[in-house]
Amino acid sequence: MCGICGIWEYGSSVGRVELDLVQRMRDEMAHRGPDETGAQIFDAGRGGFGFRRLSIIDLSAAGNQPMYGCSVRHLLVFNGEIYNHQQLRMGLERRGHRYASQTDSETILHLYEEIGPEVVSQIEGDFAIAVWDEEREELFLARDRIGVKPLYYYHRDGRLIFASEIKAILKHPQVSPEIDDEQLYHYLTFLTTPAPRTLFKNIHKLPAGHWLKLDRQGDLEVRQYWDALPSLEANNLSSEEQEEDILSLLRASIKKRMMSDVPFGVFLSGGVDSSANVALMSELMSQPVRTFTVGFRDNPELNELEPARAIARRFGTDHHEVIIGSEEMQSFLPELVFHQDEPLADPVCVPLFYVSKLARESGTPVIQVGEGSDEIFAGYDWFAKYVRINERFWKRAQNLPGVARRAMAAFAGPVVERAFDSRIPVDLMRRFGAGEALFWGGAIVYDEDLKTQVLSKEMQSRARGWSSYSIVSEYLERVTKTRLKSDFAQQMTYLELKLRLPELLLMRVDKITMATSVEARVPFLDHHLVEYAAGIRVDRKIERGQGKLVLKRALEKVLPAEVLYSPKRGFGAPIRDWFRGETGKMLEERLLYSSLRQRNFFDYAVISRMIDEHRQEKRNWSFHLWCLLNLSLWYDRWINPSANSGI
Repeated sequence: MCGICGIWEYGSSVGRVELDLVQRMRDEMAHRGPDETGAQIFDAGRGGFGFRRLSIIDLSAAGNQPMYGCSVRHLLVFNGEIYNHQQLRMGLERRGHRYASQTDSETILHLYEEIGPEVVSQIEGDFAIAVWDEEREELFLARDRIGVKPLYYYHRDGRLIFASEIKAILKHPQVSPEIDDEQLYHYLTFLTTPAPRTLFKNIHKLPAGHWLKLDRQGDLEVRQYWDALPSLEANNLSSEEQEEDILSLLRASIKKRMMSDVPFGVFLSGGVDSSANVALMSELMSQPVRTFTVGFRDNPELNELEPARAIARRFGTDHHEVIIGSEEMQSFLPELVFHQDEPLADPVCVPLFYVSKLARESGTPVIQVGEGSDEIFAGYDWFAKYVRINERFWKRAQNLPGVARRAMAAFAGPVVERAFDSRIPVDLMRRFGAGEALFWGGAIVYDEDLKTQVLSKEMQSRARGWSSYSIVSEYLERVTKTRLKSDFAQQMTYLELKLRLPELLLMRVDKITMATSVEARVPFLDHHLVEYAAGIRVDRKIERGQGKLVLKRALEKVLPAEVLYSPKRGFGAPIRDWFRGETGKMLEERLLYSSLRQRNFFDYAVISRMIDEHRQEKRNWSFHLWCLLNLSLWYDRWINPSANSGI
């Protein structure tokens, strides 16, 4: 795991890259690679690569980057891990390639020498890659299939700048941090900005499963090489056969992700996914598995300490714990804003930082995490709820004439609002009346109506014609047209794998673990397992309102029933309480008096009312307020750093 960056002045008036600038960009990400540094100028001074190394494979100096292949024709910087590099290496060496190290990085180079961009179809793992091809005069960038690793770029005026983190791009003197108003609109809905845009104007992120190629003439090609679509052929195996396959694939994935020359461990909550990581890892180890758990000092109802301890005892792990409270949250806020780059309004970032810090301080720089399991196996409670709504009502009623749909929505809306302490059911009726899709994602915060209320009149005027639903509908149209036989749950999973998982959940894992110089690996998102799970029918995943059943049954051989079939407890943070009491006053001040207020994006009378209703326990607006707080702190740190916000 590393931090990479680069500049290519292929057609700008500057025409030359200074090594000092590349080094400043590189060192803005020192946390991503505390072990070694590197920088290299190429293309007769018109390009430069920078590299920060977190040594995981081949700890010798031979693993340093930037790295050349068999000749000086190809120059590489790479962030991530290639889990099949040893198998690929054997074939490459038979074909005459000579290695200078034991790294996976070198395998990418040698394979690129043979097949160019098609390298991404051969390598398996989590990666962000940059290759300079001297002979073709091309720059090649690629991001892994699922989007575990980030890769950002800026392309204007004959210049391309890329990096693992946006803050490195912002070190370039020609890049001015500006807010993208339209992406702010989408951020309110999705808690992040959907690829390929970011909240910074003119800075893009390469979407998961895509590569980018730029030539001397400035022709930029961005191409998708892998997609999370369900299989064209239904998985018609028996339940028992599917369970055996899943367990085999998961075992193989965990084993691959134990590839390391440094100690590794597991973030353990005591739930199904992290417990499976521990159980299957322990089968392959003679030493105790290292496990790490975080708890809350003031909110014991959210703690997963006891379930985690039970798993630790069962498998004899080397167990570590850290307990945090509101004081730790407050002290971490400045670092949170720095490390996120653009706001990721998931409060889990706070406990994730402290458990990552615990792992690093214990001497464990590689960690396996459970992200992705709930998405590919329909594990969240809302999966079953949406499937039930679709089966019992939506797919039949959506064929009604528009007038009838709107009338039903208008009648049912007030009834639903009175019945639920949540806006989601209310917005479902709006979607129904508007002829929109039932499911938009698993973490929709500001629905379209609430956005209209919270935005200022000026911003509402600017936002005419913007639609967060257009992003959702584009993905849903793709999956429904190309996979005619896909069921509703498969379509939901596809949407999660395109929106929330890569740009919110996986980015929070990458940014926050790397803030402490820890590499996180995601065994449930091995692309072989993802492809297999995508082909399993919904009735194998969800039964009687309970999700993830095919995975749980597969794990019955390694985990006890009380772990597999206990009610799901998600990994969370006590933001409802953080916005109440003395801590809440501090958070409210940073939200209400941010320099963002000068931009007149929001109606702060509405925001103040939300704060009052939350403090008086009339409504739970915690996620909505956390979303705005993250945005406000981000703006003060990156767009208007002269603001005296205390960050």
